[in-house]
Amino acid sequence: MKYTGSCHCGDIAFEFEASFDEVMECNCSHCSRKGYLLTFIPHEQLQLNKGASNLGAYTFNKHVIQHHFCKRCGCAPFGIGANPKGGKMAAINVRCLEDLDLAGIKRKPVDGKSF
Repeated sequence: MKYTGSCHCGDIAFEFEASFDEVMECNCSHCSRKGYLLTFIPHEQLQLNKGASNLGAYTFNKHVIQHHFCKRCGCAPFGIGANPKGGKMAAINVRCLEDLDLAGIKRKPVDGKSF
């Protein structure tokens, strides 16, 4: 399925093709404060359609994930990191996707506080 998403103000727009029926809900300090609900895709599947110059990045803890946000509205639609085998991945904040029924998606709790 093809998904489109954006930041709040629309300065950043992206799309990707994937299928998922559950999302990760992490309890680490960053994810819980921002309310992230995440799905993961290979980085090459993420197509940034608008806003590369408006992307800011925040890293914390081990500095292995770049949490991207819009410099104008502050919305954080995705992050870039690596999977355990070293492959480049995108963590998509599904709250930033258009026309997605969040009530119909299963949430998988992840204990990020313990990492």
